[in-house]
Amino acid sequence: MAALWHIVYGVFRYCRRRRKQLLLCIQAAVLFLIWKWAFRTLERSPSLFEDGAVENKNNPLLSSMHFPRFSDIKVEHVIPAIMLAAERFQNGLERHVEWLKSSKLAERTWKTVVEPLEVLEFPLGYTWNIVSHLYSVKNSPSLRSAYQQVQPVQVNLKNNFSQSLPIYSAFKELSSSQALDGVQSRIIQTFLLSAQHGGVELQGDSKKRFNHIHLQLANLTTKFRNNILDATKAFSLLLTNISSVKGLPETARQLLADNAVLGTDQRSDPDHGPWKVTLDDPSYYPVMKYSNDRALRKMLFHARISRAGSGEFDNSGIIEEIRKLRQEIAEILGYRNYAEVSVVSKMAQRVPAVWNLLRFLRNHSYTVAQQELVGLKEFAKTSGFTEELEHWDVMYWTEKQQKALFNLTEDQVRPYFPFERVLSGLFQLSSDLFGIKIVPADGAAEVWDPAVRFFNIYDEKETHIASFYLDPYSRPHEKSSGAWMLDFISRSRQLKNIPVAILVCNQIPPVGSKPSLMSFAEVSTLFHEFGHGLQHMLTTVPHAAASGTNNIEWDAVEVASHFMENWLYDHRTVMSISGHFQTGESLPLHMFEQILRARYFHGGSAMLGQLYLAALDMELHTSPDPWITVKKRITDQFSILKPPSEDRFPCTFQHIFGGDSYAAGYYSYKWAEVLAQDLFGAFEEAGLQNREKMSALGHRYRETVLSLGGGTPPQEVFRMFRGRDPSAEVLLRSYGLL
Repeated sequence: MAALWHIVYGVFRYCRRRRKQLLLCIQAAVLFLIWKWAFRTLERSPSLFEDGAVENKNNPLLSSMHFPRFSDIKVEHVIPAIMLAAERFQNGLERHVEWLKSSKLAERTWKTVVEPLEVLEFPLGYTWNIVSHLYSVKNSPSLRSAYQQVQPVQVNLKNNFSQSLPIYSAFKELSSSQALDGVQSRIIQTFLLSAQHGGVELQGDSKKRFNHIHLQLANLTTKFRNNILDATKAFSLLLTNISSVKGLPETARQLLADNAVLGTDQRSDPDHGPWKVTLDDPSYYPVMKYSNDRALRKMLFHARISRAGSGEFDNSGIIEEIRKLRQEIAEILGYRNYAEVSVVSKMAQRVPAVWNLLRFLRNHSYTVAQQELVGLKEFAKTSGFTEELEHWDVMYWTEKQQKALFNLTEDQVRPYFPFERVLSGLFQLSSDLFGIKIVPADGAAEVWDPAVRFFNIYDEKETHIASFYLDPYSRPHEKSSGAWMLDFISRSRQLKNIPVAILVCNQIPPVGSKPSLMSFAEVSTLFHEFGHGLQHMLTTVPHAAASGTNNIEWDAVEVASHFMENWLYDHRTVMSISGHFQTGESLPLHMFEQILRARYFHGGSAMLGQLYLAALDMELHTSPDPWITVKKRITDQFSILKPPSEDRFPCTFQHIFGGDSYAAGYYSYKWAEVLAQDLFGAFEEAGLQNREKMSALGHRYRETVLSLGGGTPPQEVFRMFRGRDPSAEVLLRSYGLL
């Protein structure tokens, strides 16, 4: 106990030298005490949870031999489950380390060094995946509290594993073994770099400080995400004047009317109101695109760009704390900045390579974006708009310009894309290309919300090879915004596990008696996430550490997802996924042709918008300047219409501050898109209407890109399929910029 208080005293002594970090240090110290107390108690009382409210033998979070029993999971299961899974992992790790210390060099093989770790990691990973998943889709104050208590445990275990010198030494010895195949060798090399970045070679005070920083970062990134969710939920506007919703599509009016009566026994009235608008995407974007009420659009725009930028849910200080701590990590590890730490493990490898791509794409899109803005202003003026075009006008007039140019609106398209029809067509496309069969299996696994679906995937031999959950609809009161794929269970020959994925979207739910009618953008998002899912589920790599999306360089992990989006511009595919929700009629040919024409509409602006985010992320993790200064500098280089002074977008930049996956890595979207567009070019060259060639190419794509996962460098995988290196010019053509 004296040693524990010595550590705590050291934390506070450090904080006295850095007063601004005092509060975070206190939080970290308290969480550290909770973690140590729990482990001490577990050691002294193996029956701690047997006599309490929750028995471990009945804790559904520990049943890793089955699909999760979501209906049985309660918040009070979280802490005991994580603590027991953590204790089992730690004990197993210690036994493995003792064996490594006592074993002879000849005894250390892949089977004896690596395979026991795969077995050891799975139960804890299974439990943690469920908890973190529910944190994202069923968020509540009580779950937050439990999550924040166990998060330090997860961080400490990760540090213990990454910093185990006996394991690191064993992997280094194994790395020179001639008995390893290519996949195994790649797993070993990735582990060694990860361990180095995890602090395995650090000693003394540097190591203590390094570990303490990771605890602080875990706390800060969680707080950052919570603030975004809370700030989004805190704003709503009740509309009673029909002029505010004039111009909105029927589906959007119905959604806002449903929002207004949510939680009451009143019936919604989309024609007479009231209507409630919020800052979540399905509510916000229709108002910004269609509402004739300019004052309303201005109010919503300012509320959206200032979210989590001040007041109770202020993320501005958290951004600087995260940046400072990441910079300190970089310096401890011997790098000049955090961007170097991030990029060295990716395809780019060096920061200048990232900037070369960003500037190349900027040089081809900036002037085009300028011309697009001039054209938009001229269109608005000729349409009777006499004011200066502001940010809250851009989406509104862009929608009108698009309608004028292509005679097509989102409201016209939605009825042709009911969710179930889109899903059926997507599954048929996957069958035609990759030779798989996707079968609904609702009821075979429990779900966390009634709208969630469950499916099984079978190969040509009718062998069950994978399963996935699909959570399609927005639930802003409990579910994080955006869309993602969680690789819940990875393929493992040793564990006899087949892949299980969780696909999450946030599209408009069914409204009234109508099914969920998808916008073209929502269809694209579904295809994107399904591409991730296919790469996770169709892998043939036998080791979990490199199967599916595991061990793929982060700037290549978006390749399969971007690839799938391209099929939305193939006529045969669109005929398959479309069908009017009332008549069943596929999307008319003239509407499809207009979609093709509109594909390049404002392509320069779309490209430049993504480049701005990538450049902002890279500069925030390179420059020591305050984030406000960095934002202004990048805005001057990558934005045409300068944002207002109160813009606080970085305070909701969840990709880079809500976790570390995309930190100094947001450029990965563009890097991967270069590869994806070039891969799809092979299908275009063969002729998209030639289904026989499409099937042959699809099977080859499955056998390379989807099959090889993280077991083969992505550059090699690309060459296997394409026969050459990728070209960024293909990406420019896909945006109409060449």
